[in-house]
Amino acid sequence: MVTKKGGVARKTGAPAHIAATRAGTLKDVALLAGVSISTVSRALTGKGLISEQTEKRIRQAAEAANYRPNTLARGLKTQRSRLIGLMVHNLVGTSHRLLAEVAQQRLGAAGFQVILCVTGDDAEQEARFLTTMENYRAEGLIVIPTGRNGPQLAKFAQAGVPVIAVIRRQEEQALETILHANEEGAQAGTRYLLDLGHRDIGFIVGRADTTSGRERYVGHVRALTEAGLRPDPSRIHFGAYRPETGFRACEAMLANGRRPTAIFVANHEASMGAMRFIRERAIDVPEDLSLLCYEDTPWFAWNKPAITVVDSGPQRIAELAVERLLMRLDGVPTQLEHRVDAALVIRESCAAPA
Repeated sequence: MVTKKGGVARKTGAPAHIAATRAGTLKDVALLAGVSISTVSRALTGKGLISEQTEKRIRQAAEAANYRPNTLARGLKTQRSRLIGLMVHNLVGTSHRLLAEVAQQRLGAAGFQVILCVTGDDAEQEARFLTTMENYRAEGLIVIPTGRNGPQLAKFAQAGVPVIAVIRRQEEQALETILHANEEGAQAGTRYLLDLGHRDIGFIVGRADTTSGRERYVGHVRALTEAGLRPDPSRIHFGAYRPETGFRACEAMLANGRRPTAIFVANHEASMGAMRFIRERAIDVPEDLSLLCYEDTPWFAWNKPAITVVDSGPQRIAELAVERLLMRLDGVPTQLEHRVDAALVIRESCAAPA
């Protein structure tokens, strides 16, 4: 293109048909750099012998043309999308948040792009995300499954796409799964409260149809039974993995005349709601009520009083999930199940009953 300035004709660097407001094509870059389209392609993908000077000119031309590679088209051609799907229920739970952070860091360093979906434990949202990952030819998945789209997840595994299920088992599907030591953790927490002298313990746990909810309930009941106690259904509250579950359960147990002397919140998200209720009602911990939570988070240690927890090892869960996915991508065979140990962390929120 030719312009005039002060009566002197001058040439600009870009052809007239390249608009700065749109993304350029390989052809545009080739015209700007004065090379063939195939040379541009080799330079931008790092394939082929190209001089340093030519490669520099091509990259400058790509920037001037506002060129962006079509990752989807490249994936369809090469069958390698470099995309990993990561699906969690929320970013409130420590396990979920750390999983997202570790996956982004380590998979990104390995050359993959992580696509995150926060499902809210909604099966329809999960199904839509899985369809999108199938359409974009995702090379692997790390999922906290809702439990309601097993056949769709199995379809990936059958096609040779590694799927790592975390925290929950996808029933009836042979997916590689990484789980907390749920029964042992809940049993250890309940035993600790029993050893302090508590006999009236409220227990707030996740949904009964999930791996963690079901197994933590079993561990709690086992500890009570070993102590010669019969579980009281009015002291056991199942619920969704949300803060309001803890608030409503505490309201049911603490708003009447016969209060438990301790509450074990074995649903991490529900811990926030339980602590809100206790704070709003000015209940003193541990003088009036001992409080034990499941899954550690930094602010539990900063709270006054610091919260005693069953630490479920969320950092190790996240690291193991990513390690196993990378190993599977390298052809290492499936291992059906892994367990990460739980540990009791004693702080200030539990004491002998008054």
